[in-house]
Amino acid sequence: MSKTKKFLVTLFLVLVSSAIVLFIILSSSNGENESNQNQEQQSTIINLPEPRYDSDVSLEKTLLERRSVRDYSDAPLSLDEISQILWAAQGITDPKGYRTAPSAGALYPLELYVVAGNVNDLSEGVYRYKPKDHKLEIVLAGDKRQELFGVSLQQSAVKNAAAVIVFAADYDRTTVKYGDRGIRYVHIEIGHAAENAFLQAVALDLSAVIIGAFYDEEMKEVLNMPEDEQPLLILPVGKK
Repeated sequence: MSKTKKFLVTLFLVLVSSAIVLFIILSSSNGENESNQNQEQQSTIINLPEPRYDSDVSLEKTLLERRSVRDYSDAPLSLDEISQILWAAQGITDPKGYRTAPSAGALYPLELYVVAGNVNDLSEGVYRYKPKDHKLEIVLAGDKRQELFGVSLQQSAVKNAAAVIVFAADYDRTTVKYGDRGIRYVHIEIGHAAENAFLQAVALDLSAVIIGAFYDEEMKEVLNMPEDEQPLLILPVGKK
């Protein structure tokens, strides 16, 4: 074999070897990126503890003891307590998807957000409740209670609560079927859901208050809410 042919063969083998090494490196890098992306995606979803379906506290007792309380201790809430309150408000209670609160046409226009500031095993931030899977999805990181306080006419309960549950609604989900009458149905539904959550808080020996005074657009900005959702009330919750 001539020197020229030997050189070309050697060059060819070097190029093939280099291509194989480069392919292996790129494949490994892509695999790591996909793994990192999957881990990042999983970290945005928080599995909530399974809610309890029974307790030693009667419904009658919660009705008797329910009071609007605006002062809370510095003690943190537990993730179990957050889980239970969210389930009481909008949890799934039937294989067909029916929930704890009645909804006109089973259209479920409500959306719940948790503004967490002092909750064990839950980082400070804004979370959206996913009733179907009983999970939380992070919307924003960081403690937003002070900002929420600012757009809620500076009501102290908002900044002092361990967590604030925000009830919002997408009116279109109901009005598409019922027209303007659907607006009334949404308001009826949110009353049911909020009272469920309030009574559940009482059953857990927690304090809470319903607040409806806030600036709507500013509230949406603080929570990074979609344009088609409207905040309707907030429920600060804390320890006694």
